[in-house]
Amino acid sequence: MSGRNPTVRRVATLALTGLLMGSVAACGADATPAAKQDPGSQLEIWIRKPPGSNTEKTAKELAAKFTERSGVPTHVTALFDDFETKLQQAAAQKQLPDVVINDSAQLGTLVKQGIVREVDRPAIDGQDKLTPASWDAAKGADGKFYGVPNSAQSFALFIRKDWREKVGLPVPKTWAELDALAVAFTTKDPDGNGKADTYGYTVPGSTKRGYMSWYFTSFLWAGGGDYFTEQGGKFKPAIADEKSVAAVDWFKAQFCTAKTVAPGAVTMETTQAHPVFETGKAGIYYTGPYNMGRFDKNLGAAKYEVVPAPPGPGGGTASLAEGENIYLMAGSKNQAGQERFAEFAISVEGQTIGMAGDTDGNIVRLPVNSQVSLSSVRKDTRWDVFDKVYKETGRYTPVVPDWNPFRQASAETINAVVANCGSDTKQELTKLAANFQQELTKQGVAG
Repeated sequence: MSGRNPTVRRVATLALTGLLMGSVAACGADATPAAKQDPGSQLEIWIRKPPGSNTEKTAKELAAKFTERSGVPTHVTALFDDFETKLQQAAAQKQLPDVVINDSAQLGTLVKQGIVREVDRPAIDGQDKLTPASWDAAKGADGKFYGVPNSAQSFALFIRKDWREKVGLPVPKTWAELDALAVAFTTKDPDGNGKADTYGYTVPGSTKRGYMSWYFTSFLWAGGGDYFTEQGGKFKPAIADEKSVAAVDWFKAQFCTAKTVAPGAVTMETTQAHPVFETGKAGIYYTGPYNMGRFDKNLGAAKYEVVPAPPGPGGGTASLAEGENIYLMAGSKNQAGQERFAEFAISVEGQTIGMAGDTDGNIVRLPVNSQVSLSSVRKDTRWDVFDKVYKETGRYTPVVPDWNPFRQASAETINAVVANCGSDTKQELTKLAANFQQELTKQGVAG
């Protein structure tokens, strides 16, 4: 964390937002007249991936193959840290890329900012081959589409199998068994070094990008809690309801009572959490399939197992479903090229390139093209766990006009609750519910 005054940061953010909104007011879908379109101009493609990573290499391979097939030149830029801020800065400078591949959860914010153009779904060649669920994640609260689905994913538990066998416990089938395993990993010296230096859970609990809320969402739902109740496109806060409070209390207990969470969680982003698991500091990590290649290399595939998270206390099961969309940015001089790139990326060939086999270079985690066979591209059967979780219990975040304010507010509240063991969970979540109500009203979807 930077340590800067939060008020200063907030003012700076508002100033940037004001600059952004002013600069993109003329960057709507029709901002570049047909006469000024250039179907031969280079497509600038931004991806939210670490520069120099294998995922960047895969994105460049995809773009190169598209250029080979279409003749449209491309240039790929990989950015990871502060991706959304850099995108806003590009908008403010009227230098938006033509295509952005980014999280489906960012759709509402991009639409609100006016920097993506509406997608004419029927006009996209191959759109009928994509799964209905993936298209739902590309749809705005107004029922229109603002992205082309490219990838889907779910989450599962990564558990140190060698540790679990050493402490003599089974693969957890309930939250109670999961907690018992976390306690054993914390107290029974599973690495055998004679030191009390291991923990149960790895938690990326930073408030940055709403990580704490992102991580906790699956557990909130599995515990019977929720962010909202929804009826007819109108929403009411449910975050302070009894089951939501109980789920947060359960989570808080891991920090404050059982003390099974690896230290530093409340300031930890995912890039900092990954090493906690792979270096043997904690033995349970709820994360996505993109980490398997990394953990196989740095930890060893034989040392851990991938299993679905167990159902919550009421028997409920739910896993946050996510994906990445191809966003066609407003103001492009090559709208035809934007659409052709999207069509290639969602084709069987494009999806296969993006899946990158069993390597850690995948930019397509689970294919959204129903004609792509997962098992024909990947021989690692652990991918089947994520595929099954996605299809059976996957659930996307609520379709409100802009999800980000809710994710950020909930991340900050939950982070504060678990960081302060004397906090009153019900009281804090009630305040959060009031915050939600104000934001729902602001977005015009309050029930």
